[in-house]
Amino acid sequence: MNTQTRANFPDIFSILSQTQRLRVSDGEVKPILDGCSNTAKLLVLIWSQLGDFDNLEYAWWLQKEKEKIEARGITIRAIGIGNCNSGIKFCEYTGFPQEWLFVDANAEIHGSLGLYRGLTIQFPILSTSQKAWLNLMLMCAGIGSPGTLKEVFRGYKGDYNAPQLIADEEVVRDIPLPPIKGSFFKAVGGKGFQRPFELATLRLRNMTEVLSNWNIYIPNSSYLTQRGGTFLFDSQGKLIYEHRDRGILGFAENMSNPLSFLYKY
Repeated sequence: MNTQTRANFPDIFSILSQTQRLRVSDGEVKPILDGCSNTAKLLVLIWSQLGDFDNLEYAWWLQKEKEKIEARGITIRAIGIGNCNSGIKFCEYTGFPQEWLFVDANAEIHGSLGLYRGLTIQFPILSTSQKAWLNLMLMCAGIGSPGTLKEVFRGYKGDYNAPQLIADEEVVRDIPLPPIKGSFFKAVGGKGFQRPFELATLRLRNMTEVLSNWNIYIPNSSYLTQRGGTFLFDSQGKLIYEHRDRGILGFAENMSNPLSFLYKY
């Protein structure tokens, strides 16, 4: 289990069991663990702003591993910072099921679980939103966000320990470049692993999506630096794995294969 000091953290399952939030699928306030009583394992994702690139990438991996996850009987629930409109937009883009996604407009669940708020330098005169923006920019530069720059560079240089991300016949569109066919990455780097610029291209597509719909994805920029967490429970509600994000592009313990922890239990 990826923990810090367990005694310092609250009873995660107890808090989640008592939490109600707005469900994206019907716009109703419901218990977030509604319908999760009979499951082999329960994966709860506490996401940052729904327009955060980390969450778009996380959802991409969940789609990629969908069949493996279903075969293991894993039930998924997620809470992201935003409103119903940002949740709908997120699901439309990523394919993440609306009935699995809940929204928390003020990041209250993040505080209850003791998740990292991100850099919170109090710059004089600036508004709350402006402070969040400046702190976010510093985190993107690696300040108060360990591992971020290393992960950015990994997206460009490739990774032999990560799987191939784009099929040879797949075409990547909706980026500020001409459509790129997957075979391009094969030509410049080979196949069967994450090739140079492959992950960076997917991240560019995500960035284009968010910046083109910023006000939908980010209805309140006050929480731009807030980080999230991953919690996996067994059928009895026992916490068997957790990861608390410590920075931008740090949503997994193993970024080469973010969902590898699911297959250890």
